[in-house]
Amino acid sequence: MLLDFSALSPRDAYRWMVGTILPRPIAWVSTVAPDGRTNLAPFSFFQGVTANPPTLLFIPANNREGAKKDTVRNIELVPEFVVNLVPHALAEPMNRTASLLPYGESEFEAFGIAAAPSVRVRPPRVAQAPVAFECTLLQIVHVGTGPLGANVIFGRILAAHVRDDVLGPGGLPDARKLDLVGRLGGEDYATTRDTFSLKRPDAR
Repeated sequence: MLLDFSALSPRDAYRWMVGTILPRPIAWVSTVAPDGRTNLAPFSFFQGVTANPPTLLFIPANNREGAKKDTVRNIELVPEFVVNLVPHALAEPMNRTASLLPYGESEFEAFGIAAAPSVRVRPPRVAQAPVAFECTLLQIVHVGTGPLGANVIFGRILAAHVRDDVLGPGGLPDARKLDLVGRLGGEDYATTRDTFSLKRPDAR
């Protein structure tokens, strides 16, 4: 099979991309509006960028009407956010926060998700998340317009909250203890419990 992406609709291109680029880690992003109202939403186009300076990115696509999602609107007004990682135990609450709520209505409150204060940024973090990265906005790059057009958000990591119970014997995070979920195609997910190791050929 050969797919000509130039001939695919954006929706079909999306289906093929999310069905093959996997598993995708999930950024559960908390933001605030200028009046302090909170927002919490998941995004599965998410990745680390570099450690110098510590940077990550996530990508909220425009909604079906071509408008920016609440997360983007908030970050444009208050350029700070928290990327919370999602363990299997929080998969259901995370999924609920993908619901379309009116702008300004808090997913923390609507779905009973406990929040905890951040130390370097204004948005709160998810209290039960095993890892939460406090970030300040570096740049937003707009790719495409209209429905499924993207807003690539780069964030500088200022601080991270890491639960002690997800650390391994060496003091670093253990993938099995983190038990993070990754997005597959459709409604399917994977976890970081299923792992294997390969020694890098240039390892010293």
